[in-house]
Amino acid sequence: MCAEFINSILYLRKMSQQLLQKSLDYLKGVGPSRAELLRKELQLHTYQDMLYFFPFRYIDRTAFHSIGQLPQTNAEVQIIGIISRIETVQQKRGKRLEATFEDQTGRTKLVWFRGHQWVKKNLKLNTPYVAFGRLNWYGKQCSIPHPELELTSDHEQQKNYFQAVYPSTERLTSSGIGNRILRQVMLNLFQELGHHITESLSESIIHKYQLISKSNALKNIHFPKNQLQLEKAQYRMKFEELFFIQLQLILKKQLHKQKIKGLPFQKVGNYFNEFYNTHLPFKLTHAQKRVIKEIRADVGSKAQMNRLLQGDVGSGKTIVAVLTILLAIDNGFQATLVAPTEILAQQHYQSIQALLKPLKIQIGLLTGSTKLKDRARIHENLRSGTLNMLIGTHAIFEKNVLFKHLGLAIIDEQHRFGVAQRAKLWRKNELPPHILVMTATPIPRTLAMTVYGNLDLSIIDELPPGRKPITTTHRHDSNRLAVLQFIKEQIKIGRQVYIVYPLIEESEVLDYKDLMDGYASIERDFPKPKYQISIVHGQMKAEDKAKEMNRFAKGETHIMIATTVIEVGVNVPNASVMIIESAERFGLSQLHQLRGRVGRGADKSFCILMSGYKLSQDARTRLQTMVRTQDGFEIAEVDLKLRGPGDLMGTQQSGILKMIIADLKKDYPILQQARNEVIHLISSDPQLIKAEHRLILETYRQTQAGKTIWKYIS
Repeated sequence: MCAEFINSILYLRKMSQQLLQKSLDYLKGVGPSRAELLRKELQLHTYQDMLYFFPFRYIDRTAFHSIGQLPQTNAEVQIIGIISRIETVQQKRGKRLEATFEDQTGRTKLVWFRGHQWVKKNLKLNTPYVAFGRLNWYGKQCSIPHPELELTSDHEQQKNYFQAVYPSTERLTSSGIGNRILRQVMLNLFQELGHHITESLSESIIHKYQLISKSNALKNIHFPKNQLQLEKAQYRMKFEELFFIQLQLILKKQLHKQKIKGLPFQKVGNYFNEFYNTHLPFKLTHAQKRVIKEIRADVGSKAQMNRLLQGDVGSGKTIVAVLTILLAIDNGFQATLVAPTEILAQQHYQSIQALLKPLKIQIGLLTGSTKLKDRARIHENLRSGTLNMLIGTHAIFEKNVLFKHLGLAIIDEQHRFGVAQRAKLWRKNELPPHILVMTATPIPRTLAMTVYGNLDLSIIDELPPGRKPITTTHRHDSNRLAVLQFIKEQIKIGRQVYIVYPLIEESEVLDYKDLMDGYASIERDFPKPKYQISIVHGQMKAEDKAKEMNRFAKGETHIMIATTVIEVGVNVPNASVMIIESAERFGLSQLHQLRGRVGRGADKSFCILMSGYKLSQDARTRLQTMVRTQDGFEIAEVDLKLRGPGDLMGTQQSGILKMIIADLKKDYPILQQARNEVIHLISSDPQLIKAEHRLILETYRQTQAGKTIWKYIS
């Protein structure tokens, strides 16, 4: 594109933005009252909001049914016929208007429950109409309530027969703002916008991917001429949406490396070397060694490390975290590790303290239940620098938790923390500490490219030697006696057993009852003193939970009955059996995490998924997946297909996933194309200063308007 042409487009874009920001009050067919409803019900405020209010499905208006062959379902149908009779019928409450609609094969009823006078006034007897609507069967009689009606002569003049269907609400429908009105409003919008829809991608990208223009794409999203044009329009808009998401993430990563200075870890010192050479409890895998090299390169540079460490359950992320902590301490810095739950924080504290005991490193534990006297001592030792490392929960984010020189922050199960919480760690030091975020929940490739596309990514993709596969089976309640006998056999040969009950926040009282009923039942089947049982649930005090966990860890109890508080962080190598009750109520990620609590010792381990016979299709798929595979990444891909990206990542991480048209479950190939194109673009023009990239830069600036320091924080 020549400079003059680009400048003219930029001028049009400026004018377009002014028009697109107009309130819907001023759009023909809307007005103040309808605009208020659209704001409240659909969050549509401006012309731009309306333009990007995309249909969720389309109706093929090229197909017709004959009345005598209508399907006996509640399907949407389109029929051609004449109105032979119109009558008003008295009901218990009010009246309804009925029209007899017939063709050569039969007759049906068209019914209206409101707007009788207007409808009756405008209907023409014995005139060919096209009627469209949803069938309503009552015995062998069918009717179409509130059909869309148009003269066949008008229908034949239409240029598009693919009809958009927009999201709506009950209040809008009852207020007369149905799909027909929304389509007319959209038509008025395009007539007013005219040539004001401007391009946002470069000519080279449009040519390379054979994209239709943005203007044509938007028109064909709302008013597609045919299936082919609709597919071209959807591809164009999906590519654009994913392209600018990737541009935002990759520029954020680039800006982070340029602007955010890091604390230099210039040496590998005595602590690291002594631990690595003398106290390392097992030989590192090739994957662990590769990840440690990546981390050392990061912390040795002048930029702040911002790295995501992925690893399946039991892959050995903790030892990588310990070695990174030793790098920080060797260079005169303190470190912190933040976990989402007290049990996980305590587990980290116990395991890391045991690993580092020979080095005499000072480690503290800070959680919500830490006593005031201990809390005061921890605060003082942190400020003085005598405490090398602090492990804890959200309590670490508090303002009065001050470090002398924080150099490294490790965040475990990071999807459970919001950006605002993680940002608080930045303010614990003059220069922000290096950040290592860890997750034992494998992330599908599509999510890794979107939610975490601004982070450097390390993956531990092999398990330590000696880890045996876990035999996973699905059993119904009718098999319970056999399962109980199997538990007794395992206890007899010295093994320990988890029995886990579901915990759903909305029904904590019911869940607690289920747990206690289960506990009473297990006590009957496994009586004292021959069998000892522990119990852990969310309503217990932290010290009571810790006591029960310690009893189980020491082998003093045979069975641990628990809710999902043991999902992560519990490490008892002698526990080789995991029974999951009502397994159909768990998500795939939870099931995979729970299974990871066994298989940690040298003995063969088992996971038994208990359920009733009545299972939804999704529940059946989850249980079949668990039985079929132990690959966390394969499980994550199935989970993404079942639940979608927003649910999978939780509310804390779902902001970037609020896409208008792209679908991460289906559009991975387009995402890959968009990401590759952004990487190529940034490598050739890091600042987007070339004339051909001006449109991309201007669009990017619009997407970033109003964003502040948050754009640096991962």
